[in-house]
Amino acid sequence: MDLRLGPVQAAFRDEVRDWLADNTPKKPLGSLETIAGVEAHRAWERKLYEGGFAAVHWPAEHGGRGMDPIGTLIFYEEYLRAGAPGRMNRLGLGLAGPTLIDLGTPEQQDRWLSKILSCEDLWCQGFSEPGAGSDLAAISTRGEVRDDGILVNGQKVWTSWSRFADWMFALVRTDPGSTRHAGLTFLMIDMHDPAVEVRPIKQLNRSAEFGEVFFTDVLVPHENVVGAIGSGWRVAMRTLVHERGTSLNTASHFRAMMGELVAMIPAEQRDDPRILEELGWVHEHVEAYRYMTLRTLSELVAGKEPGGQSAMGKLFWSELQVRLFELGLRSIGPHTELWDTDALSAAGPRWRQRYWLARAALLYAGSSEIQRNIIAERVLGLPKGAAVAIRPD
Repeated sequence: MDLRLGPVQAAFRDEVRDWLADNTPKKPLGSLETIAGVEAHRAWERKLYEGGFAAVHWPAEHGGRGMDPIGTLIFYEEYLRAGAPGRMNRLGLGLAGPTLIDLGTPEQQDRWLSKILSCEDLWCQGFSEPGAGSDLAAISTRGEVRDDGILVNGQKVWTSWSRFADWMFALVRTDPGSTRHAGLTFLMIDMHDPAVEVRPIKQLNRSAEFGEVFFTDVLVPHENVVGAIGSGWRVAMRTLVHERGTSLNTASHFRAMMGELVAMIPAEQRDDPRILEELGWVHEHVEAYRYMTLRTLSELVAGKEPGGQSAMGKLFWSELQVRLFELGLRSIGPHTELWDTDALSAAGPRWRQRYWLARAALLYAGSSEIQRNIIAERVLGLPKGAAVAIRPD
């Protein structure tokens, strides 16, 4: 694994760094809980698109830069270093778009890809249901196949940014006699259809990022089917390859969070041996995760199959970030419950919100229990269903 940048990589890094220095907003863009904040983030995404940085990992023929995993990592590291706003259309850029690139028709690609890049279309994901969370094959939302389209009835839940989304990619069961993986279809659903109802879910962190989505006789045209009717499981698995793949920006994100954590520890606690020991543990594991990620990226760039460590990535980072934010909450102490204006008290609620989002990462993209079973069976060769305690400690 060569950690030195070649001349092409260094030139790209400098290009990204210079562009971000000239264009990164000087002030926060506003809350994604408000229409004004959403529109400000859409405007920032359009600026990234116009600059050629909306999705550097997409192929050039589809509006990206054709960057390999190392180039993509370079972009994310510079993005975080510049303090640029959080990306808004992550589900479109990271899941819907790559799925269309892989399996969509040319007409579907022409229809949606450029609008994903510019954030003209904001996307949400319709997989989870009240009775089908980690067990995706248990979905029951129905799709009646008719000559004029597919009539959808049912419910999705824990749907991120559904309040403001323009489109949803969703799995529905189009064969009423089917079970499990058979009889599913992958659809693109217009969220502005009047038969689609969104009910925001207010969480403990006072955010309503998630929502319930109800479909009552929503007619989806046949041209919105990705793949073929009945092939939805294959398409969804391709989507999850992108979701569960290496999180290129996570290691850099952790390092940035470490710096913020250290800066906000109260002065009276900075010599506390327990805090210092915990900080050392977090730093050690952040660096371990960083090198594990770099190893996986090096294997991908070399055209090799990633080793067993790649299967541990999602489990490792999701549990590590919970530990990091728990340490932050303990360090701030009672300030986590205050909403005052001084800097320390303002950091408490913000850190607490991040903690609750981190807890969600133990479930989405495959729960920690699911991930452990995958590692046990596919990496360690243990019998199906064997429970193993793989933890980042």
